[in-house]
Amino acid sequence: MLPPVRDGGPAPLDVVRAAMDGTPPPKPQPPKSPPPPPPGGGRGSGPSGPSGPGPKPTRQFHINWKLVRRLSIAGVVAMILLPLVTFGMAYMIVDVPQPGDIRTNQVSTILASDGSEIAKIVPPEGNRVDVGIDKIPEHVRNAVMAAEDRDFYTNPGFSFTALLRAIKNNLVGGDLQGGSTITQQYVKNALVGDERSGIGGLIRKAKELVISTKMASEWSKDAVMQAYLNMIYFGRGSYGIAAAAKSYFDKPVDQLTVAEGALMAALIQRPSGLDPAVNPQGAADRWNWVLDGMVDMGALSAQERAGQVFPPTVPPDQARQANQTTGPNGLIERQVTKELLDLFDISEQALNTEGLQVTTTIDPQAQQAAENAVSKYMDGQDPDMRTAVVSIDPHDGAVKAYYGGSDANGFDFAQAGLPTGSSFKVFALVAALQQGIGLGYQVDSGPVTVNGIKISNVEGEGCGTCSIAEALKRSLNTSYYRLMLKLEHGPEDVAKAAHDAGVAESFPGVEHTLSEDGKGGPPNNGVVLGQYQSRVIDMASAYATLAASGTYHKPHFVQKVVNSSGQVLFDASSQDNGEQRIDKAVADNVTSAMQPIAGWSRGHNLAGGRASAAKTGTNQLGDTGDNRDAWMVGYTPSLSTAVWVGTSDGVKPLKTASGGPVYGSGLPSDIWKSTMDGALKGTDNETFPKPTEIGGYAGVPQAPVAPPPGTLPNGPGVSVMPSETVIQPTIEVAPGITIPIGPPTTVPIGPPPGAPVVPGVPEVPVAPPPP
Repeated sequence: MLPPVRDGGPAPLDVVRAAMDGTPPPKPQPPKSPPPPPPGGGRGSGPSGPSGPGPKPTRQFHINWKLVRRLSIAGVVAMILLPLVTFGMAYMIVDVPQPGDIRTNQVSTILASDGSEIAKIVPPEGNRVDVGIDKIPEHVRNAVMAAEDRDFYTNPGFSFTALLRAIKNNLVGGDLQGGSTITQQYVKNALVGDERSGIGGLIRKAKELVISTKMASEWSKDAVMQAYLNMIYFGRGSYGIAAAAKSYFDKPVDQLTVAEGALMAALIQRPSGLDPAVNPQGAADRWNWVLDGMVDMGALSAQERAGQVFPPTVPPDQARQANQTTGPNGLIERQVTKELLDLFDISEQALNTEGLQVTTTIDPQAQQAAENAVSKYMDGQDPDMRTAVVSIDPHDGAVKAYYGGSDANGFDFAQAGLPTGSSFKVFALVAALQQGIGLGYQVDSGPVTVNGIKISNVEGEGCGTCSIAEALKRSLNTSYYRLMLKLEHGPEDVAKAAHDAGVAESFPGVEHTLSEDGKGGPPNNGVVLGQYQSRVIDMASAYATLAASGTYHKPHFVQKVVNSSGQVLFDASSQDNGEQRIDKAVADNVTSAMQPIAGWSRGHNLAGGRASAAKTGTNQLGDTGDNRDAWMVGYTPSLSTAVWVGTSDGVKPLKTASGGPVYGSGLPSDIWKSTMDGALKGTDNETFPKPTEIGGYAGVPQAPVAPPPGTLPNGPGVSVMPSETVIQPTIEVAPGITIPIGPPTTVPIGPPPGAPVVPGVPEVPVAPPPP
C-alpha cells in the first residue's frame, strides 16, 4: 500500500478546475518542519542518539501536471465533440416527415345546403379543424410569434440558450420551463412527446433538437407555422386556431381582429389558466404583454397598440353547447352518419378523425319552416303527443327538411313504422290506373259488411255511386275497398304499387313491410286502408315519385363530401339515380285526382293559389272508436312533405288539447300547410303536367248530375232498391275486421216505404250461404 502524499501540493480536484478554466494551480506550500524529538533520547531519538538510528526517509510523489492538463483538455474536447458527432449522425439518419404527412384527428362538420353548420362529429381528444396559412390573418401570426418565438422566421429551428437551460434544470432540478421555439413546440406535440424530467427528458429534448433543426431546413417557415397553429391546444376542448376562434369568439379564424388574435396567442402559455372567464386579470396581463411584444417586433405601431381594447369572449357554457348537437339537428346528424357509413364506404374512424366536410341536402328555409310549424301547432297539446315531418325534392330525392323529434338523442319518429290510414288509398288508385281503370270509373260508397261487421265511412260520409276520383277526395273507405277487390291480384297489386313508388320493402325492426306474415307473404285486404306500417320518410318519398310523374329517386341526405385536403370524395350532383317506376300517365292522373283534397280538407290550400296534390289519413286505436295516428301527405312539383301526428307509445287516444279527436284533416294538415308555405315562400308557383287518357278519362272527369234516388245512373227512370255489399267472412285483418274468402255479394236492402216492388227482387234481402 502506498503511503499518502504528504508534499503539500495542490489537490487533484483543484488541478482539474484549473485546467478547465485556464488558471494556474495554487502554488505548493513548503513542508512543515518536523517537531523536535522528545527529550532524553531513546528509541525515538535522532540519528546521534544513543538508542540507534532515526526514522527512514519518506518517499516523495510528484504530479505530472502536464499530463493532467492534457487529459483535462481531451475530456473537454470530448464533451464538446461527442454531442456534435452524435447530433451529426442523428441528423443524417433521422427522416423528417413532409408537410401534410403528419395527420391530426379533426372534427368532421355536417353542413346545410347553404354551408351553415348543422352538427360536428368531434374526435375523442377534442375539437380540431385544420386551416391553411392563407386563412390565418398575418396579425394573428405576428401575435403568436410575439408570445412564443419572436425570431421564428430567422432562427434555425431551436434556441441554444433554451436548450442549455433545459439541460441544467433536468440535471439539477428547477423550473421545467419551455422556452422552445415554435418549431420545437410543434415537434414535441406532433412527434416526440412531452416527457419532461430525468434522462427521459434529456433524450426527448435531444430528439426534439435534431428533428427541429432538420425540419427548419426542409420545411418552409409558413408550413411550420400552419402545422403549429393547427396542432396546439387553446382550451375549451379546442385544438388549433380555427376551433379556438369558434370557441372563444364564435367566428371563423380569418375574421379575428388584432385584439382577438393577441388573446389567442396569450392563451397558448396556459390555455385553461388564462381563459378570461376563469382568470380575467391574468388573461389581460398576458394579452397586454403580447401586444407590447408586437410593438417591439415592429408588427404593430404604438398608435395601433394604444387603440386596442380587451375583446369579449363567448361564455364557456355557450362554447361547449356549440360543439354539441341539439334538437332536431341531432336526428339529422344520425341519418347523415348512417348514410355515410352504409352507402359511401367511409369508415367510422375516418368520419370521426379525418375532418370531413359533409354538405347535406337540408335546406335551412325548409327546415326552419318545419320546426316553426311543429312549434306553432304542437305547443300546448298533450305532452305525450308526437309528430314527424319530412320534405323531399321530387327532382332528385334530396331531403330538404327532417323533423323526427325535438330530442337530439331521442327516438326518431320519422323512421318509425306507423299505420298510414287512408293516405295509402293512393296506391290502390295507382294500381287501378295501371290496369286501365280511369278516374271516371264509378264505384258504390255504401257500407261493406265483413264477417257480419260493417266497414263504413267516417261519420257516415258517402257519395252514393261516384267516380273513384271523387271517392278519393272524400276518402271513402268502402269505395276503395271495392276498388281493391276489382284489381287483378287485389291487395297484392296495392302493395306492389306502394313499393314501386318508394315505400320501403324493409327497414330496421320490420323485415318485410306490407306482408301479413311478416316474412314476405302477401298482404291482407286491410292494406288499402293503411293497416300496415310505413315510415314518414317513405311516404314523403313515394308521393315525391308521383310528383315527378312516376320517376323514383332514392331519398338521400348527403350532397357532397370533401376531406381535409380539399379532395372531393362524393358528389351527388354527378349521380343519376332516377328510375321510371310508374307510368307517367298513371302518376299524372293520380296527381289530378289528389289536387282538390287540400282545399277539401278544411281549407288547407297552399298560399298564393299554389297548386298541390295531397291525401289525409287517420288510423283508429283498435276498436275503441278513438284515433291512434293521423297523417297529411302532399306535394307540389318541387316539394313532397309527409306529416304524422300520434302519441309517444301508440296506446293512448289521439286527442287535441280540447279533448276532440285528431284527424288527418286537423293538426297534420295544419303542420303540412305551414311547412309547405314556409319552405316554398319566394319560389315560383308551378303547375302539374296535364294528364293523358287512361280508361277513357284524362284527369278528373266533370262531376255528373246525381241521379234521382232509387234509379240506376246508366238507366234513367229504372227504379232499383238500395243495396249493400256483403263480404264473405274468413280471416281477421285487424281488430274487428276480417278478410273475405269468397267473392262479395250485393243484396238489396229493400224498397223504401211506398215504393213499387221491382220484379225479381225479394222484398226481404237474403244473404247467400257461405261457400
